[in-house]
This record gives sequence, structure tokens and C-alpha cells, in this order.
Amino acid sequence: MLDAGKILVNCLAAPLLALLAALPQCARAHDIPTDVLVNAFVKPEGQRLRLLVRVPMKALRDVDYPRRGAGLLDLARADASLANAASLWIGDELELYEGETRLAPPRIAAVRVSLESDRSFASYETALAHVEGERLPASMELYWEQGLLDALLEYPIASDRAAFSIRPKLERLGMRTTIALRFLPPGGAVRAFQLHGDPGLVRLDPSWLQAASRFVETGFLHILEGPDHLLFLLCLVVPFRRLRQLVWIVTAFTVAHSITLIASAYGLGPDKLWFPPLIETLIAISILYMAIENVLGSSVGRRWVVTFAFGLVHGFAFSYALRESLQFAGSHLLASLLAFNAGIELGQLLALVILVPALELLFRRVVAERVGTLVISVLVGHTAWHWMSERIEVLRRFPWPSPNAAELASAVRWLMLLLVVGAAAWFALRRVRPGPPKTTDQV
Repeated sequence: MLDAGKILVNCLAAPLLALLAALPQCARAHDIPTDVLVNAFVKPEGQRLRLLVRVPMKALRDVDYPRRGAGLLDLARADASLANAASLWIGDELELYEGETRLAPPRIAAVRVSLESDRSFASYETALAHVEGERLPASMELYWEQGLLDALLEYPIASDRAAFSIRPKLERLGMRTTIALRFLPPGGAVRAFQLHGDPGLVRLDPSWLQAASRFVETGFLHILEGPDHLLFLLCLVVPFRRLRQLVWIVTAFTVAHSITLIASAYGLGPDKLWFPPLIETLIAISILYMAIENVLGSSVGRRWVVTFAFGLVHGFAFSYALRESLQFAGSHLLASLLAFNAGIELGQLLALVILVPALELLFRRVVAERVGTLVISVLVGHTAWHWMSERIEVLRRFPWPSPNAAELASAVRWLMLLLVVGAAAWFALRRVRPGPPKTTDQV
């Protein structure tokens, strides 16, 4: 009887252990990778558009790849499953447009498995030759999670000179999906894009109007989503809410940040690693200074000068926010910069339209103007102090810069330019500002 019980236990234990051993493999098969890099080329040629794409196979889940031995990928029988994976995870998710018309589903022209060490996607020519070239030997020992899927997709088009757009809905490939996309228009320079997640519709060769509309929206949203810039605006307008006062202050800020924004976008600003954290620290200092000045008292004459100086700092911050978006400008860099700047001004205008009446109502109905100004400025200054302290700690991690002769010469040129612009602005203000009204004694 005892022997029969042991036999029964052994019979039940064997399949149970096999099931438990298989569970982690099933779980791993459905794990979502953390970081996924997709490489792609888009090239219109005559009546077809070619899309070359490389995706890590670990991101192409829920595909029944043929296997042999101890879970190795059976390369000799893998073509059908690879084509299925390319269609399911790439062809069905990528939306390509010719003008405003979405292209028909693609034809999977070629698929293959590559090793992670392969570097053929450095250029379109080498990638195309690799995808259409000799396959890995069928005897190679390779687990499917360690391979790369290379695919060539072809779309029918009317003309290779049309305006093409793409919406790469590949964000579900991983927790963080990055798409390195290169567009090769006929007879034109290669345009490189680095897209994250779902970037929406991307115009591969935008017109100036399409580029401008995108950057107006980008600038508008940036100013409204930036708490530091909004607090700076709040400190600007708390003591000065009359239209005539606001015109001088806001104009000084606009002119200043436009100078450094455009100059930095054209590569004229410092490119050292310590410079962005320095700018973030100076922005916090600018808010703190404005808050202190509101408490101690200020005048319009001094406020516009200070605003101009801090506007130069904020312009560098705007340029850093713009830097990644410049890939969507196409050949319309200046128009995109001006549109981004216009979007910032629209955002500032909306903020002022809300802030000024709200402050007027607050000071008229709730609290006296001087007391309200003190309370708001102290609260904003307290926040700015914490931001400044945190950003100084970040800045201290960078070594103290040791500029060379070229960098010193560049700094001197920047200083001279800023002095000239500041002097011109001061002179214009003195010329335009009306003097005191004449009395009968002065006539």
C-alpha cells in the first residue's frame, strides 16, 4: 500500500514540476521590455515607398516562433512567423500618408533575423543590402529573445515627390520606445528624427505653414506648462497691472528672450554640460529676486531693465525646450523659431489676461493691495528659494569650467552684443516714454 502511494505521488509530482518550470518561461515570454530602440528608414522611390525597420525580437511578443532543441530559434522554418510578426507589430501599427491620404497596407517584401552585434543599419544602402542578403545559417544557436527582426515593407504611392507623413504607433513595444527614423527624399538631404512613444502625426517634409502651426502650439503649451515661467510672470505683474506699465515690462522680456532663443537655436550659445543647470539655477534666482523686489518696492524704470536681463536667461531655457522639437522644422528653421516665439507670446498673453483681472479682483474684494502683494511675493519667493537650493546642488556636481581662448572670445562677443542691445533698448525707452505734462508755468 505504501509503495502504491509513493508511485501515485511521483506520478502527480512529475507533471506538477514540469508546469512550475514552464511558468517562469511563460511569464518571461509576456514581459514588456523596459527600453526598446527601433531603427527605420523611409525612402520614396518612383511608385513605391520603402520602409526598412529593425526591431528587437524581445519586443515582438505573442508570436509563435518555431523552435528546436532547448528553445533555440529554428531559423530554417522561421520566415512565416517573422513575416507574421512584422505585419502584426509593425505594418498594422505604422500609419503612412501621402499628402492627406493614408497609404494602403504594405507588402512584406523581406524579413530576416539578425544578431544584436550587427551594424548594417548605419545607412540605408547597407541596411537594404543586409535585409535582402544572405541569411543566418540554419544551424546557428540563437534564442528568439536575443535576435533582431529586420523587415522591408513596401507601400504603393502616386509620386515620390509628394509630401509624406508618418504616425508610428509603436509605443506598446516597450515601457519606453525610441524610434530613430531617417527620411530620404529623392534628391534631398537625409532628415533624421528621434521619436519617443507616440509622437502623433510627423510631417517628414513639412511646408512652412505646417511647421509654423506645430511650433506655435509647442510654444503656447510650453509657457503654460512651465511653473517657473508662470511664477516669473506673476511676480512681474503683481505690483504693475496698468496697461502702460505692462507694455514696457512685457516688451522688455519678449525682446530679451527672443535674442537668446534664436541665437541658441542657431548654435551660438554655450554647449557645455554645466550650462543648462546653470540656466535653471538663474531662473530660480530671477523669480526670487523679483519676489524680494516686490516686497521692498520697485519702479517701472528699474523693473523693465531687470526684466530684460532675466529675459535673456529665460530665452536659453526656451531654446532647450525647443531643441528636441527642431527636428520637426524641416527646412524652415527660422519660420519655426519665430512661430515658437509667437506661441510663447500667446501663452504669456493668456496668462496675463487671467492674472491681471484676478489680482485686481483679489485686491479690491479680499485683501489690501500692499498686504496681498507681500503675501503673494513671500509665497513665491519661498518656492523659488527651494528651487534655487535644489538646482545649486545639481550644478555643484559639475566641475568648475576652465574656458579656453576661443570660449573667452565668444563670451566677450556675447557681452558686447548684450551691452549694445541693452543700450539700444534704454535709448529707445528714453525717446518713446512721454515726459511729465506741461503746466501753465512751463509754457
